[in-house]
Amino acid sequence: MMKPSQIHKIVFLTGTRADFGKLKSLMNRLRNDEDFELHVFVTGMHMLSKYGYTCEEVEKANFRNIHKFINQNSSDSMDHILSKTISGLSDYVKEIKPDLIVVHGDRVEALAGAAVGALNNILVGHIEGGEVSGTVDELIRHAVSKLSHIHFVANEEAKTRLVQLGEQIDTVHIIGSPDVDVMNSDTLPSIEEVKRYYGFDYSEYSILMFHPVTTEQECLQNQIRTIVDKVIDSGLNYIVIYPNNDHGTDIILDEYKRLNGLKNIKIFPSMRFEYFLTLLKNARFIIGNSSAGVREAPHFGVPAINLGSRQNNRVQCNSVLNVEIESDKISRAIEVAKTNPRQAHTLFGNGSSDERFYEILKNHKFWNIKTQKIFVDRAD
Repeated sequence: MMKPSQIHKIVFLTGTRADFGKLKSLMNRLRNDEDFELHVFVTGMHMLSKYGYTCEEVEKANFRNIHKFINQNSSDSMDHILSKTISGLSDYVKEIKPDLIVVHGDRVEALAGAAVGALNNILVGHIEGGEVSGTVDELIRHAVSKLSHIHFVANEEAKTRLVQLGEQIDTVHIIGSPDVDVMNSDTLPSIEEVKRYYGFDYSEYSILMFHPVTTEQECLQNQIRTIVDKVIDSGLNYIVIYPNNDHGTDIILDEYKRLNGLKNIKIFPSMRFEYFLTLLKNARFIIGNSSAGVREAPHFGVPAINLGSRQNNRVQCNSVLNVEIESDKISRAIEVAKTNPRQAHTLFGNGSSDERFYEILKNHKFWNIKTQKIFVDRAD
């Protein structure tokens, strides 16, 4: 365990509604321990009114040291957002001098956090590295892993990939996915609370979440038009949540205008993480290309229609229907998903990620990890 009176400053970097939901359980586990001083760097989609200005949700969590930074405007490309985030975070860490920066996943904000840490000799911890997908997100995720010093992964498969990338085995810790902590908790709001808060009263509904694939921009217009056509044709009730802010988002949002005024469809820029989990838990199915369809939905046993290539090669199970974005195939998939039995799958831990994370950080050996990394060669 750590030596008495040794306080470590930790910066958690959050850029989206989704990564904050996952990081929050880890942050909550540390917040009342006097050995740790928590800081939260809030940026990315959190700071955009278009997506609901979700930095307010971070503030409502009542963490003491919150720093908000606007890292983009609507015309910025991903590389421009990256450079802005690096600049702002670099100034911030030079001011507070943290011992550890914690980042999550595969967004450019995470890449910025890992780069700033690596270039300033600050330990970087990466949550949920070692996973695969079908887009530029995978490149970013692996780059973040190579810039990070310690890895908190969801399962054995992710650990194996990081070892293949030349990471030291003793720096890779399987803690499960932190959102399972929240999914398994008894503090989620009821579905009645969610319906009251967001103003809908459907007895049954499905969820649509579709994000742009940055490497398939030429196809996006036709893809989202086909998806919206099929959603309308199905006649079902849907809760539609805005895509993330990658290039191409405006194409999706323009197509969603066709859904305005339909009584069976409600559209929201964002949703509080715990409320979204309850929404998902009680849905008939989820359709789109969000990771929620291949990660969170199976945990609840909710059928998922995974459209296109964005989640290629992610861990999947038989409750997930992988479907090409073609009209007839989507129609058939909706009919199947409507009647698929619910079967829960445990793929990303049992809900104690926060405790495992805490135990690792409480061990004094963690803080002796060298910031100079080495590549570990291994024979096949």
